[in-house]
Amino acid sequence: MKQGVLKLGLFCVSVFLSLGSATESQAQDKVRWKMQSAFGSQLPHLGPPGQRFAKDVEALSGGRFEIRFYEPGALIPALECFDAVSKGSVEACWTTPGFSAAKYPALPFFTTVPFGPNFGEFMAWKWFGGGNAFRDEIYAKHGLIAFDAFCIGPETSGWFRKELKDSSEMRGLKMRFFGLGAKVVQKLGVETQLLAPADIFPALERGVIDATEFSMPTMDIKQGFHQVAKFNYFPGWHQLVSCSEVLINKAAFDALPETFKAMIRVAATAQVGYNYAESEYAQFAAMAEMSSKHGVKIKRWSDEDLAKFEKAWLEVIQEESAKDPLFKRIADHYLDFRKKYAIWGDAQIVKGTYLGNK
Repeated sequence: MKQGVLKLGLFCVSVFLSLGSATESQAQDKVRWKMQSAFGSQLPHLGPPGQRFAKDVEALSGGRFEIRFYEPGALIPALECFDAVSKGSVEACWTTPGFSAAKYPALPFFTTVPFGPNFGEFMAWKWFGGGNAFRDEIYAKHGLIAFDAFCIGPETSGWFRKELKDSSEMRGLKMRFFGLGAKVVQKLGVETQLLAPADIFPALERGVIDATEFSMPTMDIKQGFHQVAKFNYFPGWHQLVSCSEVLINKAAFDALPETFKAMIRVAATAQVGYNYAESEYAQFAAMAEMSSKHGVKIKRWSDEDLAKFEKAWLEVIQEESAKDPLFKRIADHYLDFRKKYAIWGDAQIVKGTYLGNK
């Protein structure tokens, strides 16, 4: 009997010690990453999905993989993510390809394209049509890897201090403008700057810029543009859908166990559709608030003005393709996909309008 009790006691001690070792091993195996965000946590549809992504990874890992979300500028400036992640200064950034246009003029293609496709067609090109393969090729040269992590619907096309009779009155304005659309308005005589989200309102308020575009009504209200500029123009021809990413240091990613890699992929992909739907849901109430509460005048570009923007965009494609072989490869691939997709897309036209945000 005593011998049986002794054996049982030794067994319990053994189990306790093994459990203690397992807990200690788990603690040692815990991975902690820093993720610098280019978008504030209070900025609807851009910052919050980054926090959801981090929380999802932590939940999926049972707390063994922590990705800490840092507010813009906490570790590095919002527009300097590319180099910081490449060097390993931080493991990841919550950002968008278009913020690195100064390094590769074609990178904005992977965020948004002027007069571009709707959400479904854009993701079809990126995920299944080979679009993201070009992005991955660029990033691989710099020790980077990325996953699409959040998309939003159409934006507005600008906030102006006074009403514009037509697009010709944009000439001479200093304006914050993003991505490929900036090259379009430059052809119309606009002097553009790319400013990080947190820097736009101070520049507008102080008169450093005369006008700005940024995003959707929910975000633009949050930024306070209506306090300075009361004329908001539509449609957002330059950004009909915008998709952004979690940008990751490739060596840090490769060092993860396969389960953690899968968690990143799953958590990032989960935000793409969820965030897009959320952004679409919130805009009609925000537009009503803009008009009724803030006195914003909602304006629409004429068909003639939109035709001028589109003509300028087609010229930009030709000009940039002539001087940048990589830009040409990506533009040709993108345009070829759109041509093929039109076989299906054109079949869905009802009374001249696509069933979707075409």
